[in-house]
Formats: sequence, structure tokens, C-alpha cells
Amino acid sequence: MMQGPRGPSASTETKAPVLRIGALAKRFGSTTVLEDCTLDVAEGEILTLLGPSGCGKTTLLRCIAGFWDADGGTIEIDGQGMTRVPVNRRPVGVVFQSYALFPHMTVARNVGYALRMGGMARNEAAARVAAALETVSLTGFEDRYPSQLSGGQQQRVAIARVLVMEPRVLLLDEPFNALDAKLRATMQVELRQLIKRLGLTSIFVTHDQEEALTVSDRIAVMRAGRIEQAATPDEIFDRPATAYVADFIGTSNFWQTRAEDGTVTLPDGQRVGTGLAGAVQVMARPHNLRLAEAEAGPWQGTVAFHRNVGALIEYHIKTADGATVKVAAMRQERTRPLDDRASVSLSIIDPALCAVYPA
Repeated sequence: MMQGPRGPSASTETKAPVLRIGALAKRFGSTTVLEDCTLDVAEGEILTLLGPSGCGKTTLLRCIAGFWDADGGTIEIDGQGMTRVPVNRRPVGVVFQSYALFPHMTVARNVGYALRMGGMARNEAAARVAAALETVSLTGFEDRYPSQLSGGQQQRVAIARVLVMEPRVLLLDEPFNALDAKLRATMQVELRQLIKRLGLTSIFVTHDQEEALTVSDRIAVMRAGRIEQAATPDEIFDRPATAYVADFIGTSNFWQTRAEDGTVTLPDGQRVGTGLAGAVQVMARPHNLRLAEAEAGPWQGTVAFHRNVGALIEYHIKTADGATVKVAAMRQERTRPLDDRASVSLSIIDPALCAVYPA
């Protein structure tokens, strides 16, 4: 099996980040694509850059790889500045969306291409190729061509081609885009397990929030070239720092209200504390809402639509003020879903899980 990447030893209590990005900026003409991006990535950590198209995540990845020069800020790997280091000298490996496999080369020759170009001895190169293919469970596929492989197998060849170079930092640019939904879900888990087994420090780029929540140790949510919040998947989902993050990650319900005397009154009459004052907006996740059929209460509505989502039922409730509130309820085998047009009352299960933001 391949060994994990080699790096300088450090105390487990005082390890410096493997990758350090400081106030990075990038402009194309008069357009600023990255502004003041600052991140540290720890040894063996999988950090995902998440955001909509055009937010700057791929630009940040390409600056780390050295494909593009930053216009300001710093990039360090193991304490060494990368600003003047050319792309072929940086200790990084990149897995692209398209895999970029050579169609006329076998799997073994694809994986060993960079080793041959670097002048490595044939026997040593063959041993490293064999180890890389074993790592990604493709032993026995050495003589096949890319056209003879499934999408998932092609992706694993692309990963092996990077692993064989023993990079200090692994960069993955939306590597699951070419896969169907079921294979994509499987490969997300497989890739995370592989990276954690090897102890690789990794940067993963995606616009898919579920993918980010599955793969990551930490997620950096980007917006218009800036990092809006960087935290663990649980923190990002349960305690989003801004309304933008709350809206981008998962499904959210928002409503406008006012904070008075350090509290906000919720639509069902319960209260939640806040340090804000005046006009605010409150966010509640669909799973933090409860429905009751034809019961009296201060927060009333009508079922406008419902659908089955695996083990959940998602309800869209039209409230008296014309707003639509989404509620997620567990499917119960012996309980029939509420019919559309049914009258219901809503309540918040745990007010403390509601987030309050400036209006």
C-alpha cells in the first residue's frame, strides 16, 4: 500500500498548518475575483471550498496549484512561500473535473506518465504505479484503456496518477461532475475514506452542498470572492454565521420581525434571545418545525404541497400572511401523510436552534 505523504515532524499539540493562505487576492482586468481570502489547512484535513458558480472557488484552487498568479497575499506550504515557485515545482497534485486521461495510453502508462517524464528509473516507477493502483483498488486493470473503464474507474485512475507523485497537498476540482447521482454518492464516501486512510491534506472544490457535507472535515463557504464562513459541517449547518450561509446550506425558512429587549417573539409565540435590536430576520430549518392537524394555535396554515423525500415527507405550508413555510417530517409506516389543503397548526420544536440575523 502507498504510504501517506511525508512532511516535517511536529508536536501533535503545536502542528503548524500544512497550507496557509493569507489575504489572497486575484483580479482579471477590472474584475476582482478573490479578495482577502485567508485560510489555514491542517495536516490530513479535507477542506472544501463551497459556493455557487462564479464565487471564486476554482480560481482559489488554481492559485494554490500555481496555474494562475495571485495579485496579492501569500500561499505557504509547510512554511515555504509558493508565490515564485512554478507549477511543476509545487508539492501539489490536482484531480480535474474531466480526469484528463490520455485515451491512447493504458491505465499503467497514464498513472506512470509523470514519473517517466521526470526520469525515474523504470523499476522504481513500476513499483510506485503498482502501489498507487492497489491503493485505489485497480490492481489488474493495468493494461486497460480509459475507454474500457466505467466513469468511477476513470476517476480512480486520475486519483492514482496524482497519488503516485506523493503530493503534500491534494487538490480536487469538482471531481464527481461526470458521474451519475448514485455513483457520485458512492464515490464521495470512497474518496473520503481513501484520503483519510492516506492522511492527505486536501482541498476539495464543489458547488454541491450535500457533497461538501459528506466529504469535508471543514467547509469554507465562498461568496463573491470572499470566504463567508469556514467551519465544520455540523457548525455550518446548525450554526450558520450569516443569512447567506444559512440560505446556501440546506433548506431554510426566513421571516422578518423585530427584536425587543434582547428577545425575538417567534410566530408560534415562543421567544428566543438575541444580541440584536430592531429589524431582524429569523431562520428555522424544516426539521425544527412540527405540524399538528386541525389544532388551535397562534401559527396556522394550509398544506399547499407535499412530497416524499426518502425517509422524510416535505410539506409546503401556506400561512395566513401568504408566506410558504417548509416542514420536514419523518415518514411513519402506519400514518397517512397530511392531504393537500388540510388545515394545520405549526410550532417550533427548539427555539434555541433558530438563528437571528440583521434584517
